[in-house]
Amino acid sequence: MKTIPSLLIAAVFATLTFAVWAYLNRPTREPPWPPVIQGFAFSPFRANEDPTHNEMPTDAEIDADLALLEGKVKAVRTYSVAGTLADVPELAERHGLNVALGAWLDTHRDKNEEQLKEAIELANTHQNVVRVLVGNEVLFRNELPIEELEKYLDRARAAIAQPVGTAETWHGWLAHPELAQHVDFIGVHLLPYWEGASVEQAVEYSLVQFKRLQKTFPHKPIVVAEIGWPSRGRTHESAVASVANEALFLRRFLYRAQKEQITYYVMEAFDQPWKAFQEGAVGSYWGVYDVERRPKFAFTAPIVRIPEWHILAAVSIAVSLLVLGLLYLNSGTLRNRGRSFLAVVVYAAATIAVWVIYDFTQQYMTVSSVVSGVLLLLGMLGVLLVLLAEAHEWAEAHWVEYRRRLGAPMPGGTATQPKVSIHVPAYNEPPAMLIETLDALARLDYPDFEVLVIDNNTRDEAVWRPVEAHCAALGPRFRFFHVAPLAGFKAGALNYALDRTAPDATVVAVIDSDYVVDARWLRDLTPAFLDERIAIVQAPQDYRDAGENAFKAMCYAEYRGFFQIGMITRNERNAIIQHGTMTMVRRPQLQACRWAEWCITEDAELGLRIFESGYDASYVPESYGRGLMPDTFIDFKKQRFRWAYGAMQIIKAHARALFLEGGPLSPGQRYHFVAGWLPWIADGCNLLFNLAALGWSAAMVWAPGRVDAPLVLYSVLPLSLFSFKLAKLVHLYHVRVGANLRQTVAAAIAGLALTHTIGRATVKGLVTSSEPFFRTPKKRRNSGLWHALAAAREETFMMAGLLLSAWAVSYTALPQNAGPDHFAWIIVLLIQAVPYASSLIVSLMSAYPLPARLLGTSYRPMGRTGRQPEADLSG
Repeated sequence: MKTIPSLLIAAVFATLTFAVWAYLNRPTREPPWPPVIQGFAFSPFRANEDPTHNEMPTDAEIDADLALLEGKVKAVRTYSVAGTLADVPELAERHGLNVALGAWLDTHRDKNEEQLKEAIELANTHQNVVRVLVGNEVLFRNELPIEELEKYLDRARAAIAQPVGTAETWHGWLAHPELAQHVDFIGVHLLPYWEGASVEQAVEYSLVQFKRLQKTFPHKPIVVAEIGWPSRGRTHESAVASVANEALFLRRFLYRAQKEQITYYVMEAFDQPWKAFQEGAVGSYWGVYDVERRPKFAFTAPIVRIPEWHILAAVSIAVSLLVLGLLYLNSGTLRNRGRSFLAVVVYAAATIAVWVIYDFTQQYMTVSSVVSGVLLLLGMLGVLLVLLAEAHEWAEAHWVEYRRRLGAPMPGGTATQPKVSIHVPAYNEPPAMLIETLDALARLDYPDFEVLVIDNNTRDEAVWRPVEAHCAALGPRFRFFHVAPLAGFKAGALNYALDRTAPDATVVAVIDSDYVVDARWLRDLTPAFLDERIAIVQAPQDYRDAGENAFKAMCYAEYRGFFQIGMITRNERNAIIQHGTMTMVRRPQLQACRWAEWCITEDAELGLRIFESGYDASYVPESYGRGLMPDTFIDFKKQRFRWAYGAMQIIKAHARALFLEGGPLSPGQRYHFVAGWLPWIADGCNLLFNLAALGWSAAMVWAPGRVDAPLVLYSVLPLSLFSFKLAKLVHLYHVRVGANLRQTVAAAIAGLALTHTIGRATVKGLVTSSEPFFRTPKKRRNSGLWHALAAAREETFMMAGLLLSAWAVSYTALPQNAGPDHFAWIIVLLIQAVPYASSLIVSLMSAYPLPARLLGTSYRPMGRTGRQPEADLSG
């Protein structure tokens, strides 16, 4: 590990991180809060109280609130005289506070009568009642006809001496100017947040509407019955809810109101969590004081976005240093550019995580908010973990000085040529294909080997008899076994062969029945076993039929990435995934472990157990054999389902070794096995997320005023991960795989097409214990349109559901819901539909194959010597 450069890079980015926090939280100087303001909207409910459930504050609680406001405000405005709220005028008198008394009106006529009578009585009883507001946004909520509201106002004016009015939005007054004939003053609500005004323009915007009302009603006093800004909530167009913006807006407005002699009531004195049910989460956060009666911002000092930013910056830096230190471990070959790249990603991820967690803790907690918040936070942390794993692989795949453990062909004499037993399992394979495989083995340039062909459970003798005869014709080196019944699928067949291996064979090699091997395969790779710690020598899977059609060319592009990127980085920490073809295993270790017949990816499981036994593996990134790819999309999917399901079986069976310290695996091995399968687990989570997204979107469409889109941050994170992985693929496929742009796009589409399948496999693999082994058929004919649609039916339904949801959410959105959260959610739904659309595209291409040359003519060959010819896509 390069200690000094690593420390310097960490220090530089720690300084930059602190500077970013400081810049975003630089103080803003605004006019100070006046010593005494004119009025507060006053709702004295505590955290556990809710007037909609008749849970009212006690007189003692109301009195305590009024005592807190004494000397800071001249008057309070109430909204109702129900229950203990009728005691506000009397209690306010004790503290020298005036009252703008409110009578609540809604669709309940009997209660309206009670409210009006009580308000009249209180106004006539208490001299500190300076005005009465009959109704609050009654017309805006469309709860009473204007004629009925006018009658209530006329009755109140006739019964009391104080000025009587009602409170409506400014556009409500302009829409119903006739209402002014029934009031003594115009009570207006100026809440620019709800109209999407930016905080910088909000005060001026509010005063423009105020002056419009003055011009429209020149003979009526204008009273600003509510004016304020929320400290938390969703962004509405340009209006951002935050504590800093609340402080900025109110301090600016109070300065202008004092200067222009405006009568106002600040919305509001105390946060009211009960309003969240009616107005959404933002309804809870309009108070100058929080629900615990603590001021939310400084009244005279400069405004700071997050006053505790120093602590958050320190925490984000500490977390970054810890994560960065772990990523730098055993990365001595990583160049400074790679270390800097990781530092950028780590510091950004840690800063975002710290800020999100801090922001989450600032909200008022309910059971639903805690559950949804915890789930969203876990999802965010999962996204960040995948992002870090992807960034680490990106850095180690590109920005390294050299490879410490990269296997290479080794020259060796006869002393380094142990006897090799080559095992070829087969089930119902086309005889001509298998015979081609055996002929290639017969041409091996190696003096001492045997070939065991194990045909298990093939029923049709016409399939296996020609292979048996061909083995006999090839001579005593080739032994054929037809066994039926034989349990254990491929693992059972390989264990059967292991028990019948020649006693003097010290290395067992395995290839699939469709592989045509290079003549120098054994000669080049067996010398690696001179190192007594090497138990596995692995060459990459490669394919020879990429030129048949564009579908197979796409599959080939997708396969190559893992063997030219992932396997090379894993090999640096002795953590490769063993594959069941083009692999060689030291016989004693294989006999000690044997192939796991309970696991449908017995090859990867065997490799992990050999690592747990303390032995090493060597990966030679040079092609020594080529097989055949799946012929149809359904087979492509089934193959990947088996790989992903088997990976989950392995994680569960080896959880102790993978997740507990002090086990047989090194930290690097544990990291690569967990991080390597993490994207597959993320696909499983993504499947669950998509199902939840469909349900959430349906709720948004069904109740657009009650169910909002998820916060924009939770939409931006998956979008960022999608973009990051796409950028990584494009870059590494260009510089490491040697793919052109068309081949890179093809690889991306083919990989995305498997997202749903992998997601299903991981979810199923984590909750079930076994799944039948699926053999990938060879030489299968392409099917028509119906079969192509059937092969991608689940994906097609999901794609249609997500696209329809995006349209419906956009079409049914209420104006007040329009904002970044809503727009980002629509984008998320559209992006989430892309993998499902990719599945349909790939399935159609498998049914109606296009020429492979559409993707380009060739790839750079695997490995360094280039002995194998290039993959020709010109067919």
